[in-house]
Amino acid sequence: MNIDDYRVNPKKFSLAQFKPEDKSARSGDKSADNSLLASMTEAINARQDILHAEGRHKVLLILQGMDTSGKDGTVKQVFSACDPLGIRLASFKAPSADELAHDYLWRVHQQVPASGELVIFNRSHYEDVLIVKVHDWIDEAECKRRYQQINDFERMLSETGTTIIKCFLHISKAEQKQRLQERLDTPSKHWKFNPKDLEERALWDRYMEAYTQALQQTSTKYAPWYVIPADSKTNRNLLISRILLETLNALTLAYPAKPAAWDKLTIKD
Repeated sequence: MNIDDYRVNPKKFSLAQFKPEDKSARSGDKSADNSLLASMTEAINARQDILHAEGRHKVLLILQGMDTSGKDGTVKQVFSACDPLGIRLASFKAPSADELAHDYLWRVHQQVPASGELVIFNRSHYEDVLIVKVHDWIDEAECKRRYQQINDFERMLSETGTTIIKCFLHISKAEQKQRLQERLDTPSKHWKFNPKDLEERALWDRYMEAYTQALQQTSTKYAPWYVIPADSKTNRNLLISRILLETLNALTLAYPAKPAAWDKLTIKD
């Protein structure tokens, strides 16, 4: 599995290149896949522990996708072995009146990682070039301005020490139908169902066009997009774990060195 195969190349990108049902991150053996996922989650925890202790790097993982694409499930599975110290989840719902009174990046900037933090965005500032575009709440000219503003914002984060990973959880319309039906049929999942999801589903084609344009316009060297085939939850979790782990391994991380003066300290009875 080469993670670069899933990275968006803005010069030659089409969402049709990526099949939601693709399972190439899986081995075909469920037990082996679960074992690999467990080992990667443990490795992610080990690297994140050093990141937190050192307090030098900042990591931002952005999860975007249609309703039922598995953003919550990704957080639950990929970070299942992680100590909550140094990890923070920021979920972006419909903006409040106070947030609407500011520029659209205001609420987002407040949630970016501090030194030593790994922050996960469940939805993000990309809602402001997706749902607003699909519903024609902004025009094409404003949307293009926002692509540039987002690129500038993410470049600033990168230049001030934040490593950015952006994952589009790509599911098929047929898979979404099945997952929405499960929410209707399963008592323990009723709380997840929102009738408004059906209204957004009716705009599926427009959302795919909006995602295609957003990914093509905002996948950069410093903040790349990855398209994650997500019809298979196991495939999704394996692939995102691999991308995150390889990103953490590429960082120069080390526990803080012990001050020389501590060699003279004695712990008394």
